[in-house]
Amino acid sequence: MSIPFPGSPVRGSKTGKPIMALLDLIGRTWSLGIIWQLNHKVLTFRELQQRCDGISPTILNTRIKELRAVSIVTKEPNGYALTKIGEELMLVIYPLGDWSLNWQVELAKTITKTGKE
Repeated sequence: MSIPFPGSPVRGSKTGKPIMALLDLIGRTWSLGIIWQLNHKVLTFRELQQRCDGISPTILNTRIKELRAVSIVTKEPNGYALTKIGEELMLVIYPLGDWSLNWQVELAKTITKTGKE
């Protein structure tokens, strides 16, 4: 699987619209988790692996390479960190987290009313 770059074909978009490239990237196993763990913290490979319970070293290495290739993560002398654009991405992700909590509440209300899952 190739690294999703805006302007190049990605899953779900032959034209590689930037939003589709981003969704392809963060939709990959552990990508978003790695970004989340690096928010405001520089972490070594081992620390990242410990914080991402169950991630294999191979997957972690692959995701770090992908996130570095698209300038979301950088390697620093003491570990990995988000770049400026990676930090900006987190500012977009936080509201999605809030939205998802509201969604959970509304979905629970719907399920309770209808008795269906």
